Amino acid sequence: MSDNTYTPPRVWKWEPGNGGKFANINRPTAGATHDKALPVGKHPLQLYSLATPNGVKVTVMLEELLEKGISGAEYDAHLIQIGEGDQFSSGFVEVNPNSKIPALMDHSTTPPQRVFESGAILLYLAEKFDAFLPSDPSARTECLSWLFWQMGSAPMLGGGFGHFYAYAPESYQYPIDRYTMEVKRQLDVLDRHLAENRFMAGDAYTIADMAIHPWYGALVKNRVYEAAEFLEAHTYKNVIRWTEEIDERPAVKRGRMVNRTWGEPHEQLHERHDASDFELRTQDKQ
Repeated sequence: MSDNTYTPPRVWKWEPGNGGKFANINRPTAGATHDKALPVGKHPLQLYSLATPNGVKVTVMLEELLEKGISGAEYDAHLIQIGEGDQFSSGFVEVNPNSKIPALMDHSTTPPQRVFESGAILLYLAEKFDAFLPSDPSARTECLSWLFWQMGSAPMLGGGFGHFYAYAPESYQYPIDRYTMEVKRQLDVLDRHLAENRFMAGDAYTIADMAIHPWYGALVKNRVYEAAEFLEAHTYKNVIRWTEEIDERPAVKRGRMVNRTWGEPHEQLHERHDASDFELRTQDKQ
């Protein structure tokens, strides 16, 4: 047993600023910390988000709907700076009491409908616009099984592996080993499945792919945590094949830009209020 072994107290007490990249916004209580209304743009769908993997799921879905010619999916995407605590404003908490991005307001309904949790938003939009969710009962069930697989698995990748490998104030072998083992198991689950399927639910691209790709595709392509070599990501050849095919979709390229505030300038579109915003960004690149 290490000399640094932690013995939990009888009753845990929160100590603010206890280390880690996000220590300044972490707290053990919910609710708003300040009063601030959310902006509302011109479209019925109002998205409040940031281009983390969870945020990218929804912007990709919206761009895919527009790519299909579904004009009702036009949207405004407002930037929520989670590092600055925007998610704890009174306006945001009204949309998502859990204070996590992404959050969506649909003003095409009376009263307007709030939707929070990325998987719930994907399912809501798929049902609303009858797209990217199979109608056949068996295929639909397969799609939803993989959608909920992602919702249950990603916290082990993000809050588990990602935190202890990339963000924790100190590196400890036990949590890194534990979560690395689980993430590699998850990648193996995906790789075996994709060896026999083009997409997660078979031959059709669905919301299951939109949910899983921003996390696990980004992981094997070294876009999150800079851990591809550590995880031997190159060995998951079927995940890489699937990732590269999805990466080439025009809607995915656009969706990954929205609410992005890091990387190359031409990869960023801080807010999106019209399809022409992408054209302006392309002109800036030239």
